[in-house]
Amino acid sequence: MTMVLGFVEIERGSLSGASLEMLTLARGLARELNCPLEAVLIGEEALALAGALQAYGVGRLHLVTHARLDDYAPEAWAKSLSHLIQNLTPRAVLAAGTDRGNEVLAHVAARMDLPLAANCTRVSPGDPYLVTRSRWGGSLLEEAALKGEPKILSVTPQAVFAEPEPVERDLEITRVTPPLTDKDFRVRVVDRVTAAEDSASLTEARVVVSGGRGVGSAEGFALLEELAERLGGAVGCSRAVTTHGWRPHSDQVGQTGARVAPDLYIACGISGAIQHLVGCKASKHILAINTDPEAPIVAKADYAVIGDLHEVVPALCEEIRKVKKVAPP
Repeated sequence: MTMVLGFVEIERGSLSGASLEMLTLARGLARELNCPLEAVLIGEEALALAGALQAYGVGRLHLVTHARLDDYAPEAWAKSLSHLIQNLTPRAVLAAGTDRGNEVLAHVAARMDLPLAANCTRVSPGDPYLVTRSRWGGSLLEEAALKGEPKILSVTPQAVFAEPEPVERDLEITRVTPPLTDKDFRVRVVDRVTAAEDSASLTEARVVVSGGRGVGSAEGFALLEELAERLGGAVGCSRAVTTHGWRPHSDQVGQTGARVAPDLYIACGISGAIQHLVGCKASKHILAINTDPEAPIVAKADYAVIGDLHEVVPALCEEIRKVKKVAPP
C-alpha cells in the first residue's frame, strides 16, 4: 500500500495554518484512495511538532535532517523532498499553496519532469485526477486534468477549513538524511528581521485596519494605528502605500502581499483593485470607508461609510473609547 504525502511548513514555531488546511484536503484524498496520510517535516527542531500532525490524521512522519538544513534553502529542500518521493513512491504529493510551498514543489516537479497543479481548491482522484484551481488572483476557477506519477499539487490557502481528525495509533517517525552538496545551498536564508513583538500579526489578527492612497501620508496611518489598537487588531495597507514608502512591504495586503482572513476588515481610503481584493476576500466582513461611492471596494464590502476617513476614523475611535470607557492616549 502506498500513501498520500503532505509537505508541511512551520511558521513561528508552529505548524502553519495553510499546511493544516492542506492536510485536511490531503486526508480526504487519502480516504478516497484508501491509503494512509503521511507527512514530511524538515529540520531537527521540527520534531517537537510531530504530535500535532497526529491530530490531523497523519500516521507517519518523515523527518528530514541534515547538518546544513537549519533554515530555508529552496533547492536543498526540493532535492530532499525529491529524494524522499523516489524512495516512497507516493500516489500524490501535496503542499500548501504558499510562496514557499509552491516554490519547493516547482523545483520538485522540474527535477522529476512532472506537471505541477498549483493553487488547487478541490481534488478528485481518478485517471487523470480532476482538480479545480484558483487562477488570476482568485478571479477565475479553472477545471483541469492532472497526470503523472505521483500527482504533485498545492492547495490554495484559505480554500479549505482546517479540521482535526486524530488517528488512533501512535505516530510513527522515520528519519531521512538526503545527499546534499554545496550546490544545493546556492540560495538560502542567511538572516531574518522580525517584526516588533508588540505588533499584532497581520495574517492572524481578528481585525485588520488597512489604509490606501487616501490616507495621504505615512503620518496619516497614526489614525489607523489607534483604531487597530482600540479593536485589538493589526494595520495593513495597499500596494500603493508601500510604493510611496509609507509602510513596509510586510504590511501589504494583496496578491503580492499578505492574504488575510479576519472577522472584520476595515478598508480606509482603498479603491479596491482586484490585486488588493485577492488579499482580503476571505474576510468574514468588510467595512469600506471611502469618499467614492463607486469605488470597487464599496461594491465588495458588507458595509460602507461614504465619507472622509480623516473624519470617520477619529469618530469611530471616540465611540469605541466611550463604549470601553477608556481615556484617550
